[in-house]
Amino acid sequence: MLRNGIDLVEIERIRRSAQSPVFLERVFGARERAEWIQRGEKAEHLAGAFAAKEAFAKALGIGIRGFALCEVEVLHDPLGAPYFALSGKAAALAESRALAFSLSITHTRTLAAAMVTAYEKGDANP
Repeated sequence: MLRNGIDLVEIERIRRSAQSPVFLERVFGARERAEWIQRGEKAEHLAGAFAAKEAFAKALGIGIRGFALCEVEVLHDPLGAPYFALSGKAAALAESRALAFSLSITHTRTLAAAMVTAYEKGDANP
């Protein structure tokens, strides 16, 4: 099985929303928020992570239901490549479908986009 999800968001919309601590805690996990502060609190990083969460839901094939957005954390490896750290119901849904995910994020000055590919764990050609 191979499924794709893509999303595009306006950075300014996320910048405004991020003024609310309630929004930040509802949408972003603790590790994401800590990484965001460490990386310099740029709105384009939050917007990219938000787009990735939406794209994740689309690739999962169920939309944003059955899990909380903060359970889908977008973190970065030492080279800066983004990856998902799943917890709670999001992790259970991915595990029940035996799915792994590939993630790519990009942005311009005004827009952030994310592309997610969901593939069966163990698939040699994701």
